[in-house]
Amino acid sequence: MRLALMLCATLALAGQSPAEKAIVAVLDDWHLAATQADENRYFDHFANGAVFLGTDATERWTKASFQTWAHPIFQRGKAWSFKVTRRAITLSKDGRTAWFDEDLATPNLGPARGTGVLTREQDHWRIQQYSLSVPIPNALMKSVAAQIEALAKKPAIVSITK
Repeated sequence: MRLALMLCATLALAGQSPAEKAIVAVLDDWHLAATQADENRYFDHFANGAVFLGTDATERWTKASFQTWAHPIFQRGKAWSFKVTRRAITLSKDGRTAWFDEDLATPNLGPARGTGVLTREQDHWRIQQYSLSVPIPNALMKSVAAQIEALAKKPAIVSITK
């Protein structure tokens, strides 16, 4: 079985352009850096003006604000673990911009999806934007939408600290 999976992965890579192979390597290393809690390597994959959109509607992080928020998590020695189960990449005609979407298996979120944009800066592909979401089956959408609406109507809990 393992041999069959390795063969499938090899065949899939064989059909990719050099740019697509480089993008796969960047994204795979980015996810691995999070799993290994390698903060510098993780954030080096972002462009300076990058944006990370989290699963909560309030989560729109610049690279700097995301790194500030995530720093204590990386310091614990393990950030988060996303295993890619499917990925599609589209390249611009000039080959300097790529869009991708990927399905993820995660221990905390369950099935998730990431979408993003990378650009080629000198000799490196950098993540410009990444959006993490949790796909909701259509059969559950009405119920989930009602829960989100109900939560939005609750008064916000304000914490005052000195």
